[in-house]
Amino acid sequence: MVERMDRMASLTAFVRVVESGGFTAAARRLDLSITTVSNHVQALEDSLGVRLLNRTTRRVSLTEIGREYYERCSQILLDLAEADEITSALQVTPRGRLHLRCHHSLDQFIAPVATRYLGNYPEVSLDFQTDAVIDPAREGFDLSIMPASPPDSTLIRRTLAKWHHLLCCAPTYLEAHSTPRNPADLLDHNCLLYAHSIFRNEFHFVDPGGNPMSVRVSGNLITASLTVIRAAATAGLGLWLCPPFLVSDLLASGALMPLLPDYPTQELEIVALYPHRRQLSTKVRLLLDMLVERFNDEQRWLEGLPYR
Repeated sequence: MVERMDRMASLTAFVRVVESGGFTAAARRLDLSITTVSNHVQALEDSLGVRLLNRTTRRVSLTEIGREYYERCSQILLDLAEADEITSALQVTPRGRLHLRCHHSLDQFIAPVATRYLGNYPEVSLDFQTDAVIDPAREGFDLSIMPASPPDSTLIRRTLAKWHHLLCCAPTYLEAHSTPRNPADLLDHNCLLYAHSIFRNEFHFVDPGGNPMSVRVSGNLITASLTVIRAAATAGLGLWLCPPFLVSDLLASGALMPLLPDYPTQELEIVALYPHRRQLSTKVRLLLDMLVERFNDEQRWLEGLPYR
């Protein structure tokens, strides 16, 4: 054990000499004497049987072998520091303000998680914002929950669940219109369009053979309000291609019915996004863990089955 500790001390001294540009600066940084730092590096070179540093009266530089060894050693020290940080974080009570942003189509699902989180961790202040459009590039948030992955995002992404859109309508709509049998039939139907949907003017499906297909659609309603489009759909005004979890209650009651069961849409992901950091703070990590658990337990809801 002592030998391993001495080896780690020698590795640390070597890396700090390289980073600091010399023995004097490294000794000051490590709060050791120059002789001690020099002895550590010399012991490391002796144990390896190679020269890691070129020493002159004016400067210290890496040998070719030393350069490769330094890259490995510096990564080892970084990994060790991160492990120490994680261990410390696990022991810290979460506190402070947490900025959570959520797409408004998901707030009914996130709400019980948020309230349970605040009950479990009273020293956290939760700033919970919902919106129809979330800009992943915008700064000033700790965690964002979205019903689809943003393109070309540099943020860290955690997949919470996978889902498909569902085409549906009210039974009263079909009393006055023919039932669509395939996506091409939608050309003759009034489609209710959500302004922020990825399927605003063109619906995309996958046929029973696994081939993608799309159809241009139109209708007499385009809205950014989920309340309005739900009301229009239940009133029998048209067809709605929507996330099934938005209409699970309406499907259960029979107010809406699913259409084109053999033509699913492309698979989408509900994702949690957070800024690129070496380590998540305790308060964010705990909330993310609760969200992962919740989505795992509620796959029925994602598929449009009754919400529990």
